[in-house]
Amino acid sequence: MSRIRVAALALVREDRDGAALLVVRKRGSTRFMLPGGKFEGDESDAACLARELREELGLTFDPQTAVGLGRFEAEAANEPDHVVEAVVYRQAAPPGLNPVCGAEIEEIGWLALDDTADDPAMPLAPLLTQQLLPRLRATSPTSRSPSPGV
Repeated sequence: MSRIRVAALALVREDRDGAALLVVRKRGSTRFMLPGGKFEGDESDAACLARELREELGLTFDPQTAVGLGRFEAEAANEPDHVVEAVVYRQAAPPGLNPVCGAEIEEIGWLALDDTADDPAMPLAPLLTQQLLPRLRATSPTSRSPSPGV
């Protein structure tokens, strides 16, 4: 199996309704995943995330406020016979955050961290379902109702 190396960001919004995770769906795909993407050349994690977030969502990335969650591996969501190797960071979404679909992003959504049931309207990538959501939900102090779209 071929490997795809990516950097991704678990951007968590906390408000009076609870905690929600920003997820994106790329054009031509069916599954939602964390924002981020493939490394170019010898980019650092921070450089890759800064570039991808700017291109995909019009967001800036501040590595000083992000916390490394670690390296994770799972079946690639949109590329058969590939494994994704992801270095993942977590960051709190600043108030007034307004991501917009850019580059190859077709849809943006906020996934409730307290919602443990699968939502057929928001199918998720294996990396999220198998590894990251259980970890994020275990450390989230609040809950939130689903809110697809931005």
